[in-house]
Amino acid sequence: MQITTDRPPSQRGPEEWFTGAVWLDEIMVPPPASQSRLRVLSVHFTPGARTAWHRHPVGQALYVTEGAGLVQRRGDRVQPIRAGDTVWIEAGEWHWHGAGPETFMTHLAVQETDEAGAAAEWAEHVNAEDYPGT
Repeated sequence: MQITTDRPPSQRGPEEWFTGAVWLDEIMVPPPASQSRLRVLSVHFTPGARTAWHRHPVGQALYVTEGAGLVQRRGDRVQPIRAGDTVWIEAGEWHWHGAGPETFMTHLAVQETDEAGAAAEWAEHVNAEDYPGT
């Protein structure tokens, strides 16, 4: 058992992965000697901020803890999400998620890495025409 009481500082989300201001807080990354590939982040989106299109090799669960946002899988309609909602994204499913145009949104992102240690494959940014409210 390991109890973590010190957290690393919040990190700004990389511009290659996000549009707008996004902050990442590492909740859980297993120690190097562990065989676990589980990763948990708390992700904070300012109004209008969102991920680029991406997919996860083993899938992803999102649990919205605060605010309201949007999520979309490629080829489907944009769907609203709000505090208390859980979203399951299948392995390999292209998608994006983020805050609403006028609301903040925070979610827990839970995913496993693949055998090589990759948690996601990133693609193009969601353009303004495809993001509601812009």
